[in-house]
Amino acid sequence: MALWRLTQGTSPLVVNVPHAGTLVPDAVSQRLTRAACALPDTDWHVEKLYDFVAKEGITLMTATQSRFVVDLNRDPSGDELYAGADNTELCPTRTFADEAIYVRGKAPAPEEVTQRLVSNFLPYHQTLATEIARVKKLHGYAILLDGHSIRGEVPRFFAGRLPDLNLGTASGESCAHEVQAVAVSVLKSAPGFSYVVNGRFKGGWITRHYGRPYDHVHALQLEIAQRCYMDEAPPYAWDATRAAALVEVLRRLVATLEQWRPTT
Repeated sequence: MALWRLTQGTSPLVVNVPHAGTLVPDAVSQRLTRAACALPDTDWHVEKLYDFVAKEGITLMTATQSRFVVDLNRDPSGDELYAGADNTELCPTRTFADEAIYVRGKAPAPEEVTQRLVSNFLPYHQTLATEIARVKKLHGYAILLDGHSIRGEVPRFFAGRLPDLNLGTASGESCAHEVQAVAVSVLKSAPGFSYVVNGRFKGGWITRHYGRPYDHVHALQLEIAQRCYMDEAPPYAWDATRAAALVEVLRRLVATLEQWRPTT
């Protein structure tokens, strides 16, 4: 079972989609609760939103397995992303709705978590790191755009309604100020969409780990409220009309990031 799909490009931009996968090995799926079997916390259809980038010579990497197997955007050491907040684990045990993912007594033991880290997490990130290094060698720098989505209202993690477009740069530490500025200029001018920068979502482990502007690697995370392009309730249907407007925003964002050049 392939852990990812990869289309290599020659652009300085790499787009990564770590949470849209829906594959679950039988050894795991047989232990899931009814609520978890629907994979409710998937970043549904995000791979479709960014499908255009591969045709434009931009590297696109997309995970195929569900985040319920292993979360590719969590710190492998187990450290919390947001200190003092409600955080999900490397191998999650509760859904975003705070329901059990595994039937009683069937959650992964520490040894199984380590095995998933070795067999799934590390190979994925070795490949992603290789791709970032490859495009950096071509251009002298690289930009990583990490694509995500989530329901607009998830009381477990945040109060109220999430803005449509949520840009995270680890409070400005994962990319050069100029990179953040050009990305914000696109979101700010996107008609019909609300946005925020470093709000509830400041960027997960991927953004923080790979973003090294001092070493000419810039990383940004874009978390999209799912209402912008799909139905948030099962069966999580894609809405082509809503999605079309969003894809145009993403096209402008991708083009703007791709056209950016460092000044030093």
